[in-house]
Amino acid sequence: MNPSDIDLVDYDHYAREGAPHDQFAWLRANAPVFRHKGDEELDWPAFWAVTKLEDVVTVSRNSDLYSSSRRLSLFPEVPEEMLALQRMMMLNQDPPEHTRRRSLVNRGFTPRAINVLEQHIRDICDQLFDEAEERSEIDFVRDIAAPLPLYVICELLGAPVEDRDKIFSWSNQMIGADDPDYAPAPDEAGQAAMQVYAYANQLAAERRENPRDDIVTKLLQPGDGGEVLSQDEFDLFVLLLVVAGNETTRNAASGGMLALFEHPEQWDRLVADPSLARTAADEIVRWVSPVNLFRRTATADTVLGDQKIGEGDKVVVFYTSANRDESVFAAPTTFDIGRDPNPHIGFGGGGAHFCLGNHLAKMELRVLFETLARRYPKLHQTGEARRLRSYFINGIKDLPVALG
Repeated sequence: MNPSDIDLVDYDHYAREGAPHDQFAWLRANAPVFRHKGDEELDWPAFWAVTKLEDVVTVSRNSDLYSSSRRLSLFPEVPEEMLALQRMMMLNQDPPEHTRRRSLVNRGFTPRAINVLEQHIRDICDQLFDEAEERSEIDFVRDIAAPLPLYVICELLGAPVEDRDKIFSWSNQMIGADDPDYAPAPDEAGQAAMQVYAYANQLAAERRENPRDDIVTKLLQPGDGGEVLSQDEFDLFVLLLVVAGNETTRNAASGGMLALFEHPEQWDRLVADPSLARTAADEIVRWVSPVNLFRRTATADTVLGDQKIGEGDKVVVFYTSANRDESVFAAPTTFDIGRDPNPHIGFGGGGAHFCLGNHLAKMELRVLFETLARRYPKLHQTGEARRLRSYFINGIKDLPVALG
């Protein structure tokens, strides 16, 4: 492979074929920290592509040296005038500010708080399939994978279940801006985010007036030290929850279902022993890697993987590649729902930004695939899957299936 041909952020490749696994494999073997070309037309500078798990973890766990705040966490370059507002979001913060914010919002995501949701998630899955049985064919994404986390988000927020459709639409517009099926018109750019802000404001006002036993009420109350989230901080957290809580589970579920169709022997294993859904959830996250990449910025000159990184350099970690690292995983290109141990980093490489909702996401996936294996052993694909045009999210847009 010619290094000049490497392009890890080609929208159309992801839409056609999914992640460029052949390029990732070559880079892991030959240039695990690779100086990737930029794109003047799109205003992307050259950047360091980090593809091996050990190096991704090093970057993830060293916020002092690899900042989420200096130039934010998402890949595109952001105008200077937008940085200050975006830095109010947890995703774009470094310790100690990130630590303070996370300690406040973590109150709604303790294992105890999440575990009480399991029966509710089982009820949601059964309800979704009861409704789906009325049709001969369904779209697994639209009818199952997307509604499940949306129902759960509504439960967490104490929001009416009927709001799930507009939350789904807002999330699609924010994540799918480079996909023609989801991209808003130019004059609508940013409107989805503003609608989420307004929605969060309304929720906050209602809970201040009528507190409930839900995450919104918990987040609006002072912490142990008397700290409170400002209105902007709360609004941005709801925005993050709407996107992260929806997109990761939705795309892991749909990508996992496609993987099971492509590996029918694994589906047969799950049907024969639905308890494998526990390890299957982790293997699905490893295999799909719903979030492909995040960006950091070097705060000082350093060395990573024998490469000299300069202060201010753009450093991009690729979880999809790290999760197939031959030095970490036995048979990494084999989809094995019984894989154990499974040290994947599909929820981040550790450190400050390890996914706050990882326990919830794994529970949703485990319950969903347990329910599928129990209720629909003859589930099968009836049409072609269509992928999201995005280098950020490894997403599936459509997956036609029949339940029996």
